[in-house]
Amino acid sequence: MAANEYYNPAGGYGHSPSRLHPAEYSGLAGNPYTTHHDPYALNSQQSLVSDNSDPFSVPGRVPEHDQYADDIPLKSHAQPPNAPPPNWMQQPTQYPPAPVDQPFPGPMAEAGRQGMRGRGRRRRGCFRKKIPWVTYILSTAQIVVFIVELVKSAQLTGSPIETKPTFNPMIGPSPYVQINMGARFDPCMKNVEGVQNANDTISWPCPNSTSSVASCTLSELCGFNGVPNPHVGGSVHDSPAPDQWFRFIIPMFLHGGFVHIGFNMIVQLTMGVDVERMVGWWRYALVYVASGIWGFVLGGNYAGEGMSSTGCSGCLFGILALYVLDLLYTFKERQSPWVELIVMIVGVGISFVLGLLPGLDNFAHIGGFIMGLALGLCILRSPNALRERIGLARNPYVAMSGGAGPEDENKTNHIGVVDFFKARRTRSTTDDTSGPLGFFRGRKPLWWAWWLVRVGALVAVLIGFILLIVDFYKYPKSNCSWCYRLSCLPIKNWCDEGKLQFNQNQ
Repeated sequence: MAANEYYNPAGGYGHSPSRLHPAEYSGLAGNPYTTHHDPYALNSQQSLVSDNSDPFSVPGRVPEHDQYADDIPLKSHAQPPNAPPPNWMQQPTQYPPAPVDQPFPGPMAEAGRQGMRGRGRRRRGCFRKKIPWVTYILSTAQIVVFIVELVKSAQLTGSPIETKPTFNPMIGPSPYVQINMGARFDPCMKNVEGVQNANDTISWPCPNSTSSVASCTLSELCGFNGVPNPHVGGSVHDSPAPDQWFRFIIPMFLHGGFVHIGFNMIVQLTMGVDVERMVGWWRYALVYVASGIWGFVLGGNYAGEGMSSTGCSGCLFGILALYVLDLLYTFKERQSPWVELIVMIVGVGISFVLGLLPGLDNFAHIGGFIMGLALGLCILRSPNALRERIGLARNPYVAMSGGAGPEDENKTNHIGVVDFFKARRTRSTTDDTSGPLGFFRGRKPLWWAWWLVRVGALVAVLIGFILLIVDFYKYPKSNCSWCYRLSCLPIKNWCDEGKLQFNQNQ
């Protein structure tokens, strides 16, 4: 009683169930938590009284006018507000068996179903990103073609790996098997100085050769229904000339050995996957194929005429160029941009230095990188810093159509071909001017300058490609006397390995 008087000096009394009206007590008997935990969950016969003069005010209800009052239950063995129900240790801990079509019983059914759906979403989390189909399809095709190379080498030479007359350091078929399957090889594609105008009959190594004896014709070596064989007293302007132009494309799927395809697949399935998700499948495919072709065309002009070239390295250097552009475009938004730039420069430098080793076509790497940079300027979204200055929204590359971003991002601020012809600059604008001219109306000078750069890059690579193709077929030999240095180091006879070497029979 002393405690009650101390905490309620105004004359109010603490209430225990013994002082309640019998009707009130009977309404509270079934719920031991009502008097102390939920003063509103009362029997209909009870009344809520805020006046302290009512001796039968609701137990546990603090008088509104008493600032010192506290909810201190005086009932013996009173339970704390959050106490468990009586006999809680004897409560069942397992749900009864549920029907097959309802994995959770009663009120837990909906929660259980949502939980299962949540777990299903977590299981499928790895598929939330866009699947890089182009990378996977190309990689699968290249692996299958390499297996075919090994099988054909085993059929022709008795071994899937060249061990005679020399050992292939790439651990794969001989270069003659690769030439027969479509490697870029100038004598199979055009008239070559020293071949069509040779004074003696030339014999070539056979695809099934395991010795240094050359006993096949050029047509047998090239395969694919053959090419016109050179004859004694001919000219570099002979017609018809070898014209297996598809050797600019097929080599992207051929590889020189396990080492060659191993390194390329590691890069392609890591960096290539990221870039395809970043820019979208069709931009990735365009840069991949164009870089590979441009690299082989450049190598056909300036590499040694006797060098056979295979691999998707030129394609990957084009993809690497997109990586470099992405770093430069988002330089200020990265956490450690200078570290990434230094690592990128060192990586690109090492890649080009490795291309100087004998047997590697560094021109394919250089050409692929140049094409990747030019196409990247044309098809990638402008840098965010520039977009702000020319009045466009800041958007990551994944917001491009076909990228890896969410669908709602793909549908915002996107200018497609149809939008261009309808002059719908963005969905956020209210410009309803019809016709393509509306696309260019109201643009800032900086926008025009940037588009001149992009168009200039595209025109430059197209003109360069045309000139390289014309020079390749017009000139039997490269007219650049020093360009071969870009693909070999002047150590011992490394630069002589790309020259034609064959036996001439009297």
